[in-house]
Amino acid sequence: MVPHLITALTGPINELEQRILDSMPAIERWFRLEWMEHTPPFYSSVDIRNAGFKLAPVDTNLFPGGWNNLTPEMLPLAVQAAMAAIEKICPEARNLLIIPENHTRNTFYLANLAQLARIFNMAGLHVRIGSISPEVKKPMRVELPGGEEITIEPVVRTKHRLGLKGFDPCTILLNNDLSAGAPGILEELYEQYLLPPLHAGWSVRRKSRHFKSYEEVAKRFGKLLGIDPWLINPLFSHCGAVDFAEGQGLESLQSHVDGLLAKVRRKYKEYGINEKPFAIVKADNGTYGMGIMTVHDAKELEQLNRKSRNKMAVIKDGQTVSEVIVQEGVRTQERMHEAVAEPVVYMMDRYVVGGFYRVHAERGDEENLNAPGAAFVPLAFAHGGQLPQPGARPGASAPNRFYMYGVVARLAMLAASYELEATDPEAEVYD
Repeated sequence: MVPHLITALTGPINELEQRILDSMPAIERWFRLEWMEHTPPFYSSVDIRNAGFKLAPVDTNLFPGGWNNLTPEMLPLAVQAAMAAIEKICPEARNLLIIPENHTRNTFYLANLAQLARIFNMAGLHVRIGSISPEVKKPMRVELPGGEEITIEPVVRTKHRLGLKGFDPCTILLNNDLSAGAPGILEELYEQYLLPPLHAGWSVRRKSRHFKSYEEVAKRFGKLLGIDPWLINPLFSHCGAVDFAEGQGLESLQSHVDGLLAKVRRKYKEYGINEKPFAIVKADNGTYGMGIMTVHDAKELEQLNRKSRNKMAVIKDGQTVSEVIVQEGVRTQERMHEAVAEPVVYMMDRYVVGGFYRVHAERGDEENLNAPGAAFVPLAFAHGGQLPQPGARPGASAPNRFYMYGVVARLAMLAASYELEATDPEAEVYD
């Protein structure tokens, strides 16, 4: 089923879609050459916003949950990609251990774990789920809404290996974004593959570094297609030394917001866009849609009330926000049953395997949709996001639109690979 969407079918998005379709052989060759030089993240998901005049990724997740929102039709793609990824990293792999988030009571998140286990099981591996939470002291069986059940077991650490009682994995898949830092139990696993690596976690990772890498990728891709990279790239700046709780560093933040909005206004003028630009201020190491606010004017930051400051001050696992990224706001023109929607594209290794629309009836087109009350409707990847219809006019074909989303998502994934190379503690150069 193709979701019925009201979307912007005129203007530059159609021109961009046409340019991408016309350039498909060159684009695929370009990606192939990039993947000869760079290693893709093991898995990832990318939030994309289609403003009608530009299409850009606004967030890239290297520990994606939400696999339960992929339809059964998408599973073969995911299984094939999982096989390719495992074969490349550890061809002799037999056992895979999934390490989830420590707070695993959310049934939707648990259904995500069940789906991940299913994908890797169908890829030919024995799969079990082991928690590093000190609260999990014995196997815990949880029944899911569909009647399925999963078992979460306490991990057992020996000298250089991590496993479960009677289960010795050669590969460990992290589905825990390490917001609170990398626990010692995951360090110095010299004899096992840990995917993604520890430096992909939010204790090291910064959104500003990711979007700096993405800016580089967008420039090179723009040159390939002969387009202004701004059409696929949200402008941003990084602001450190902010303390929302104490109201310190807000003048510097105002200056960053002012500067960014001035740049966006110039772009809007260049393209004849009659809309008011806005900025998104978010925690530089944030996740779970926490620590995010929409700003139309830097003066708004002077009037932040205590509640708003507190919401920005602390994110997941009680981490204090001291650095933020100020990002160009990208509206979403997509609607589903009159509710705003944004595509989220899922990838494993270098392959697009599926995705869904995040839909929120109570949020506006300028707001973060990753919030309580969001619903998820699968993207129409059933027939393959890689099978566009070159003859169809832009905007008329769902596969064409989804192919374009897949291209932008892969650009973000490539940026993540640049980012991980730059922060790899074992690499010769540490950025």
